[in-house]
Amino acid sequence: MFDRLEFTKRLGFRLGGLLSVAILPIGLISVIQTLHLSREYERSSEIALLGRTATAAAGERALLQGALGTADALGPAVLETMDKPKACSDIMRGFVQRTVNFVYAGFTRLDGTTECSSVPGVYDLSQDAVYKQFIASPGTLVTTSTDGLITDRSIVVVIQPLYRGVDLLGYIGVAMTHDLLRSTHVSGMGTEGARILTFNSQGQILSSDSDSPEDLESVLPKGQTLPSLLSRSETAFRDMSNSGERRVFSVVPVVPGLVYALGSWNRADSGIGGIDITRRTALILPLILWAASLVVAYFAVYRLVLRHIRELRGQMRRFAIGDRSTPPPVLADAPAEIEDMSQTFHNMARILIRDEEAMEASVNEKTVLLKEVHHRVKNNLQLIASIINMQIRVIDHADAKRVLRSVQDRVASLATIYRNLYQAEHLDSVEADRLIGDIINQMANASVGPGAGLRIDTKLAPLVLMPDQAVPLTLLATEAITNALKYSGASDPEAQPWVRVTLRMEGPSTAVLEVENSVAESPDAEGTGLGSQLIEAFATQLEGEAEHELADGRFLLRLRFGVDHPHPRGDGAEPAQVVLTSAARPGARH
Repeated sequence: MFDRLEFTKRLGFRLGGLLSVAILPIGLISVIQTLHLSREYERSSEIALLGRTATAAAGERALLQGALGTADALGPAVLETMDKPKACSDIMRGFVQRTVNFVYAGFTRLDGTTECSSVPGVYDLSQDAVYKQFIASPGTLVTTSTDGLITDRSIVVVIQPLYRGVDLLGYIGVAMTHDLLRSTHVSGMGTEGARILTFNSQGQILSSDSDSPEDLESVLPKGQTLPSLLSRSETAFRDMSNSGERRVFSVVPVVPGLVYALGSWNRADSGIGGIDITRRTALILPLILWAASLVVAYFAVYRLVLRHIRELRGQMRRFAIGDRSTPPPVLADAPAEIEDMSQTFHNMARILIRDEEAMEASVNEKTVLLKEVHHRVKNNLQLIASIINMQIRVIDHADAKRVLRSVQDRVASLATIYRNLYQAEHLDSVEADRLIGDIINQMANASVGPGAGLRIDTKLAPLVLMPDQAVPLTLLATEAITNALKYSGASDPEAQPWVRVTLRMEGPSTAVLEVENSVAESPDAEGTGLGSQLIEAFATQLEGEAEHELADGRFLLRLRFGVDHPHPRGDGAEPAQVVLTSAARPGARH
């Protein structure tokens, strides 16, 4: 494929390719190192985010762990006073009154009955959501209740199951308000611009830094539930939020297996946002380095090499298309190698100019001599024609005059050929159409009188022939036109006789000559004398074949012959343009 693209052969392209190969290892090393550093930086930033999230939820962790320990510590007292509801309630009430963190403490049996609690009375909690969660999955549980049946307020409940031996008796629950849990959130400490919330393993939000559910929902990962984030515990990840903002999220356990903290960070505040820029820069900087190297190298090569080569190429082109006024100047400010090449071309051009001047002088001399030969031959033939004409005047015999007249016409035709040869600009070509036109005019003036009433039509297309073809073609045309003038007539006395001569190209390398005349009587239309023999001989010399047609009161002679190097000539035609280019196709010749 590259062999077909000419620009791949240019020095600039190849130099750029070599520089690209040279710079490639450096660029790869730079990219690899930058990407490695960005990964290390990303990992450090993720660890820092996890630490900042854990710090922000440190108050919730201490409060919840204390609640779990408290619920676990109340278990022995409940076992001792389980059969004494009033004594058990007094223990729970005294515990709540002595602490400020809890608003409720109590024991609930497996059937949902609560007789031992910090709130006096007997309660049926079988329809409470907290009770249903425990029954569905008995075990330690941290959950929330927005409409507690006992406390009538939004609370966070910590539950510990109570066993006697291996028998499950129920659960001990201690509760604290959402406001208390939220108040323990640690602000600052690197959490500016972050949204922190805690949730349990079932996906219930226990605390957050906002009271608006809509505002909280907008900063959560789009298309993901909170329980699905448990698989990403102790990790940081980037995702689209529900508000359509690209944010960074971190998940850390507060109470392992029970409560987790989720941090939702703005990319600018998270410290990870710059990693993408760093990675893009890792790719852009080597590209900039590569482009700058190519630009510098190209201008350096252009100043040192290319502009001198282009100047030298221009000198060669001007010299090739004929600028021979003076030898091209030597490129003095070029590098030594190019200056040496320019000096060599200068010497070569000087020698060629000298030799061409000598050859041109020799050719001009030979051309003048050859034209003089053609001129003298033409004069001699005209002299012979004049002598024959004088002989015709002193002879009274009609047949002898007719024979001499035909000889005179043939000699005059030869003289016309040589007149065109010495008048032509190029001696190696003859304008056959103009030559045949001159012969027709000459023969018409000599053979057709003013009152003959003969109409002669010519349609001669431009045709340039070599002299070896022009001479036999002209002599054949002379014989054919002589016969046409001799035998032209009309079957109708009122009709005008006519002769028509046509010369045209048929295809790229075939010419056709047609001589046609009207006839009065068919038997007299075909000649059988010397003229017909000459026509056949000249046709053979042209490697063509003369065809005869006689029909409908007309006689036609048609000759087809091959043309050697035909060059159609048109009036006002522009000369062929010479185009020289260093990007010529392989095998092309200027």
